[in-house]
Amino acid sequence: MNALSLVLVLLGASVAAVVLFRRLNLPPILGYLLVGTLIGPHALNLLQDVSRAGQLAEFGVVFLMFSIGLEFSLPKLYAMKRIVFGLGLLQVAVTMAVVAGGTLLLGYSWHLGVALGGVLAMSSTAVLTKLLAERLQVDSPHGREIMGVLLFQDLAVVPLLVLIPALSQPPEMLAMLMGKALLKAVAVLALILYFGQHLMRRWFHVVARAKSSEVFVLNVLLITLGLAQITELAGLSLALGAFVAGMLISETEYRVQVEEDIKPFRDVLMGLFFVTVGVRLDMQTLIANWWLVLVALAALLAVKGLVVGVLSWRLGATPGNAIRSGLWLAAGGEFGFVLLGEVGAIPKVVEQVVLTALVLSMLLAPFIVHYSEKVVMRFVASEWMLRSMQLTQIAAQSMSTEKHAIVCGFGRNGQYLARFLMQEGVNYVALDLDPDRVREAAGAGENVVFGDATRRESLTAAGLMRASVVIVAVADAVAAEKILHHVHDARPELPVVVRTLDERDMDRLARAGAAEVVPESLEASLMLASHALVLVGVPLNRVLRRIREARSQRYKLLRGFFHGLSDRDDDEAGQPRLHSIWLGRGAAAIGASLAELRLDALGCEVSAIRRRGIRAVEPAAETRLEEGDVVVLLGGPEAVDAGEQRLLKG
Repeated sequence: MNALSLVLVLLGASVAAVVLFRRLNLPPILGYLLVGTLIGPHALNLLQDVSRAGQLAEFGVVFLMFSIGLEFSLPKLYAMKRIVFGLGLLQVAVTMAVVAGGTLLLGYSWHLGVALGGVLAMSSTAVLTKLLAERLQVDSPHGREIMGVLLFQDLAVVPLLVLIPALSQPPEMLAMLMGKALLKAVAVLALILYFGQHLMRRWFHVVARAKSSEVFVLNVLLITLGLAQITELAGLSLALGAFVAGMLISETEYRVQVEEDIKPFRDVLMGLFFVTVGVRLDMQTLIANWWLVLVALAALLAVKGLVVGVLSWRLGATPGNAIRSGLWLAAGGEFGFVLLGEVGAIPKVVEQVVLTALVLSMLLAPFIVHYSEKVVMRFVASEWMLRSMQLTQIAAQSMSTEKHAIVCGFGRNGQYLARFLMQEGVNYVALDLDPDRVREAAGAGENVVFGDATRRESLTAAGLMRASVVIVAVADAVAAEKILHHVHDARPELPVVVRTLDERDMDRLARAGAAEVVPESLEASLMLASHALVLVGVPLNRVLRRIREARSQRYKLLRGFFHGLSDRDDDEAGQPRLHSIWLGRGAAAIGASLAELRLDALGCEVSAIRRRGIRAVEPAAETRLEEGDVVVLLGGPEAVDAGEQRLLKG
């Protein structure tokens, strides 16, 4: 097979697998592993030259380690030092000790046990960070523990890449070789870091002055591969040099640009690396030893989960959070495959069993995470008490409020919004999952409490049945859909305003029942346009009119406003307003068309109709109303009142 045929086979199979696994909402890593298994010599045998593919995929490991180095942050490490060097260090050390002990009991050498312990101690940074972000749990107590442990595991890969190859040497030479490798690593790293700190920023300034993206990318590749080559010539691994290159660049102001430029190379080459991992799976060996695979998988999940859970609990976490951390971190990770490739003189059966157990554990990780909350609530009685206390605190904070706004998320946007609400005399209750932010804001007098807005009970405790509006201030479409679902079930007539980053999720959120969706990209464009037009000499009143027209066309609800207790000014008394009316059982308008109701004769019009979570702006005259519809009227106070009477009483 020539080089082009090899690349075509790898790319074609990888594209198909990644598309399939994306649709199934599973990590693409598992798709690459499956591709490697199918096209490898132990299955369809489409990839016959495994060594050439392995050489190509080795660059994937280099760029993965470069990315880890690029994300390395001393301030972040210092801020999380107790978790990183407490729970993280203990988790890796204890897991390695337990695996080494088990390996000795099975009759293998302690060298192999220590190496396999390092392999199995790793968890998947890519999978778990994605799952934490999707669930808005990065800043939760167990989320911080998980991130701290993952950070230490990433750092531990560097010394393990030096240690594991040395373990395969004869016992009489082991101490000398390890000492020699350690001295080399210290000398080379000290040399690179000392001179690199002085040279890297200056060199990037020189490259940046060329103002060429091609030169910039070529320079990044040169530094990454160059330092990797230096460490390999020193008798160390390519990955170690790449990690150092990323760490050096992370200290410069070019880190973000480098990260974006290197991402395509990293993702493609990492995909090829995981394909070559899958190629190593021998289905015949696995079928003959299937029971060993299941035992290894169960042992991996049980040992790591128990180690993390017990350590977390002993270090001060609540029993519920300890169990959560243990379940989340129980599965293996991508660095396990990297380290497994460095283990020398490993029996084939052991390699296949460990490799398959890692793959299956990563496949099970999303499901374990999904059911972790149910496990905690089932076995930890105190969690019910903590949840009850949390809800009681939210309810106590919102008890005295009525016709208020519920703000979901109290980040930068939520805080700006809260200031506008307070300036207009509108009370609010904010829910947020960052304990530090909640403590700081609540101490300053803000009406914010710790709570998950995607949970029905949190919204209810925040006064959902008494609120006048719900505002989703976090740009997370999945979380917004959950909130919309809960609000629509409890109070279908209550308007919900949702923030989103751009217009991709607008239709989806509108169908879910949002009264209005505000894309940040549109608002930024309007502000840029307004400032630019004024600066080029367009009269201010014309600019304001243009912006008003653009917003009115985009946001239909801006043609009026929902009246509240804060609207007490005489100037606002006669202004057009919006009013939402829920057509319950027995409403006179049920079955009638908008044309038949002749609401325009009363001086008001139907701005929108929401039906079963689907919102129609400016509905057609022939639209017939149904029970459960929410009708949004636009007009003056008297006209809206008359329209409500016609809709409900005839």
